Amino acid sequence: MSIVEGKRIVVTGVLTDSSIAFHVAKLLQLNGAKIVLTSFGRALSLTERIAKRLPDNVEVIELDVRDEGHLDALAERVKKTLGDRIDGVVHSIGFAPEGALGGNFLNTSWSDVAIALETSAFSLKSLAMSLESLFDPQHGASIVGLDFDATVAWPKYDWMGVAKAALESTARYLARDLGPRNIRVNLVAAGPLKTIAAKSIPGFSEFESVWKSRAPLGWDVSDPEPAARAVVALLSDWFPKTTGEIIHVDGGVHAIGG
Repeated sequence: MSIVEGKRIVVTGVLTDSSIAFHVAKLLQLNGAKIVLTSFGRALSLTERIAKRLPDNVEVIELDVRDEGHLDALAERVKKTLGDRIDGVVHSIGFAPEGALGGNFLNTSWSDVAIALETSAFSLKSLAMSLESLFDPQHGASIVGLDFDATVAWPKYDWMGVAKAALESTARYLARDLGPRNIRVNLVAAGPLKTIAAKSIPGFSEFESVWKSRAPLGWDVSDPEPAARAVVALLSDWFPKTTGEIIHVDGGVHAIGG
């Protein structure tokens, strides 16, 4: 039996077939899970088109994590497809306005910072609470978010780096408060990958050069599957007492000095 056989999972963030979320969705289906996807706005049609490349048909629900109406309606919409209980959620959501990236850290406006923090960090809490009624304490549930190591200041990553640090802290507090309900909250910190999100980061090539020289296991910026496998593992029952954790899938760079 596959490790996620029969699981019912909500997956956010599928935009292209190069995204980690797409590979998570694919692996979940191939291993017996039933899923729904979320997307919104101009990306919705893109997600619907890319979803056709998955092994099985899948419903795409519109969700803007900054829209209270969408959040309030999410559980009922998910219930129509997955039933009265879900087993997990994948948070693959992050965005920072152009003014919050690229070496403009000291001059970024609060309005741009607020968007980055709400979309990339606070949304983890928003998503968890919007689906809370579908988590069954007896069966347990797993929330897994996608992260990028926030322990250091990366070139030109600026307020997105701050947002990732906030995401990491948010995950720890959620782990504390949702643990008594048998809900685990963990993050997977992946190395840099050539995705749509990466294209929006000025100087992405600098990340590539760091990983090329420092990853003891090597790192392929065009291969999202190692990170996707970690997400699927955390969604399974094989980590029943792991929460508040950050699993690094980065070829080992996080452990190596400069």
